[in-house]
Amino acid sequence: MNTTNQNDLQPQQGDALLIVDVQNDFLPGGSLAVPHGDEVVPALNRYLRAFQNLPVYATRDWHPERHCSFKAQGGPWPPHCVAGTRGAELAAALRLPSSAVIISKATTVDYDAYSGFQDTELDSLLHSTSIRRLFIGGLATDYCVLNTVRDALGLGYKVLLLADAMRAVDVQPGDGQRAEAEMLSLGAQRITIEGITA
Repeated sequence: MNTTNQNDLQPQQGDALLIVDVQNDFLPGGSLAVPHGDEVVPALNRYLRAFQNLPVYATRDWHPERHCSFKAQGGPWPPHCVAGTRGAELAAALRLPSSAVIISKATTVDYDAYSGFQDTELDSLLHSTSIRRLFIGGLATDYCVLNTVRDALGLGYKVLLLADAMRAVDVQPGDGQRAEAEMLSLGAQRITIEGITA
């Protein structure tokens, strides 16, 4: 387990907040709702306040209508986050600053992407602004958060995992806990907002 000085948790130059896929279709009432997914929004808004004047990125699924991940095309999921639809919109209650950079992923019919780094400009954008540490939360713990964190660590970023600002699909009971354990074993550090505001 990584240990760190309390002051080291404070967002600072070289840090960015990365919010993963907090979209209407993953919230209650959406076509692929994550249980309690709406609970991440107020938690993420607290992190957003801590990141005033620091970079904020938000990923989103931005699928074509016949995306390969949809059941009708042989994929595992119901249609969700179709580009330009209300379901693909980021949660209205999420208080993103106007400066937030939106990263669209899985935008072609025959290619899926659970990670915000897959076939996107995210890594190059982070490098261009000298970001080395990412605070990551969002939906869902056991899919897009897990894969984004895997890639971030593999690319050499330090990752602080926002344990109070992510929720799991849990297709199999315990998937979320196993995903969190994997991220920690790979080198991510688990934090909550109290670690920043204390």
